[in-house]
Amino acid sequence: MTTNIVIETTRGNAVESRHLAHVAVCDAAGATVLACGESERSVFPRSAIKVFQAIPLIETGAADAMGLDNGDLSLACASHSGEAGHVARAAAVLAKAGLAEAHLECGCHWPFEQRVALELARRGEEPGPLHNNCSGKHAGFLCTAVHEGEDPSGYVAAEHPVQRRVRDVLADLTRTRPGEDEPAGIDGCSIPTYAAPLHRFAEGFARLAAGHDVDAARAAAGQRLMKACMAEPWLMAGTRRACVTLMEAAPGRVFAKTGAEGVFCGAVPELGLGFALKIDDGATRASEAAVAAVLSRTLRPHDAALADRYEALSHTTLRNWQGTAVGEVRAVGF
Repeated sequence: MTTNIVIETTRGNAVESRHLAHVAVCDAAGATVLACGESERSVFPRSAIKVFQAIPLIETGAADAMGLDNGDLSLACASHSGEAGHVARAAAVLAKAGLAEAHLECGCHWPFEQRVALELARRGEEPGPLHNNCSGKHAGFLCTAVHEGEDPSGYVAAEHPVQRRVRDVLADLTRTRPGEDEPAGIDGCSIPTYAAPLHRFAEGFARLAAGHDVDAARAAAGQRLMKACMAEPWLMAGTRRACVTLMEAAPGRVFAKTGAEGVFCGAVPELGLGFALKIDDGATRASEAAVAAVLSRTLRPHDAALADRYEALSHTTLRNWQGTAVGEVRAVGF
């Protein structure tokens, strides 16, 4: 089914801005259940596919050998807010591999959580690599390298064994040739990022969720990671983050992961469906409204009450600095 979805931002009774969404919802056989805009357009998935990137952590046996629990695995799939719990957990995972913050090659930035950033600045401190929203994923990469007896130095490079394993997983789940059929680039945390048609990412999540048309061990690894994120959503994101809100709306039933530039990917495991979306102008506020609307539409034939819950999340009241309601962000035409 093809439809259109636009995210509107209003002020008073007027529409002030509009954001176009491209969406694909697919089943494990590759059939399109729902399409919006250009569902076959090529996009960089950014952090929305961190589950794919963490699969080698499970497949190599590194996660079990180092005793990683659900919280550690959720952090390995995280774009976290750099809060104290995230930083401490990432440091603990590195310690299990006999490594430390200095081994991270993700760079550093101020925590997404403003309160934490202000506290750092107030103490006269600056953020380090552990505050990077991708430090958990990179800690997972390093665990895999150590477990496999590889030199962890340069693990972000495209031809390092760590990234070759990630590329192989991506090729398998999306049925593409990363870096050959579509553009390739470097992500914000310095690892390679590979573009592919939007619906291919949706299909990949559906294959993992359904355990169909994919190696059983790989499906089990992906399912384990998604279950860990659903069990420990705060570690995958942070305080007041949309990913947490979306997963806590249906505990254990919906997996959703954001990515930079208006991307969201995820799955509804009980239905064997995967989804992927991209906002044309890269607006995060629009992607958060769009993913709630997509989940509402996808779930409505199966659970009307849950669909209503996501429908409510697709509308956000905008308030000014005085706290006065001035408009809203809403999904329309869907």
